[in-house]
Amino acid sequence: MLDPYTPGVGSADLLIDHYDIDLDYRIGPNRLAGKARLTGRVLTETSTIVLDLTGMRVTKASVNGRKVRYSLRGKKLRLSTEALGKNQPVRIDIAYEGNPQPAIGTWGDIGWEELEDGVLVAGQPVGASTWFPCNDHPSNKAKFRIRVLTESEYTVVSNGDLVEKVRKAGRTAWTFQSTTPLATYLATVQIGRYRSAELPAPPGVAPSPVPLTVFAGEAWHTAVARLPVQHAMMTLFVDRFGPYPFDRYDVVVTNEELEIPLESQPLSVLGPNHLGPEWEAERLVAHEMAHQWFGNSLTPGSWSDIWLNEGFACYAEWLWSEETGLMSADEWARTWHRALSASPQDIVLADPGGPDMFDDRVYKRGALTLHALRLTLGDDVFFACVREWTTRHRHGNVTTRDFIDSVSRTSGRDIAEVVRPWLTETALPPLPLPQLPHEQV
Repeated sequence: MLDPYTPGVGSADLLIDHYDIDLDYRIGPNRLAGKARLTGRVLTETSTIVLDLTGMRVTKASVNGRKVRYSLRGKKLRLSTEALGKNQPVRIDIAYEGNPQPAIGTWGDIGWEELEDGVLVAGQPVGASTWFPCNDHPSNKAKFRIRVLTESEYTVVSNGDLVEKVRKAGRTAWTFQSTTPLATYLATVQIGRYRSAELPAPPGVAPSPVPLTVFAGEAWHTAVARLPVQHAMMTLFVDRFGPYPFDRYDVVVTNEELEIPLESQPLSVLGPNHLGPEWEAERLVAHEMAHQWFGNSLTPGSWSDIWLNEGFACYAEWLWSEETGLMSADEWARTWHRALSASPQDIVLADPGGPDMFDDRVYKRGALTLHALRLTLGDDVFFACVREWTTRHRHGNVTTRDFIDSVSRTSGRDIAEVVRPWLTETALPPLPLPQLPHEQV
């Protein structure tokens, strides 16, 4: 089993380096015809390649140019090949079709979702297989080329750069290229009647160091009024977290309200209900932006380390609040410490278990762990450690052990005992006292 948090998903015997995906999608009947070419290598001697694919029908399969027998049962596609040696390169071609639907399971509906007028893809943690065959685990990051052919009145947004747009006979093909590796759960296709524009900085605010673009339809005017706040957010996060890991940041605003916003790479997806002026909406805008560093560039090697994503993204909310003169990070930390003290204390942060890995206590306790570390190290050292963490592991996979080692090395002190109670015990440790006078970054 590759990961006990997502049993039956992913393969430890396969490493995919590149996905080349061609999709022909008809919006009215929700009909998808796909061709996928996966290139990589097998990691052990084998005559079977196993991929994840959910709810589709396979029409053709080949490995290294030779047609192969295949079987698709449940969520697993098995290809019977000639004998393959350890580390032997493979090129896998799959043709498939069907009416894509979300996968329903422990974490709700995930994957390809048909909207009233368009498509939303939310793949975390195991929804990628609802629209393309893959090795669906975050430890196998890969480069992507995604081409989507659909009706011309719709806009397509996907990962990486839009490298080609060709219109013919009322339909348009959009081709995106991601040369920066990404986890399969971050691969996405968003389709809607969207318009787009680069967001200008508000008067008196320095422009973001990277371009910020919005895609929106019915919520266009609200989006272009509210989302320029991201200029100051991006400037703050670059200062605190280090250089932004991609060349731009996009936000898609759907026409339908969403229960939660969604992160992808290098974009996020919001509902119109996330565009309000209230803190509860603005904190989510900050949260999703922070995931570009924590989750997208630095991706957990296993799902048990999800706190490295969500703890940092939650702490980014508190940093933004502090920057804008609302509650300080310390006030947020003590507020949530009191709340968690009154909640069941039965989660181990560094190993919360698959069903509970998106429990809000993981988010808040992760942020509290970071704040306790900040209080212990002081602002200058703490943020220097964070910047070194994001730089050293840029575009890679990370573990909790990596984080402890990195911060210990940069700070010049072993932080294991500081963070151990937060990470490995169920009882909530006390927060250190705030430093007086408060150090400034």
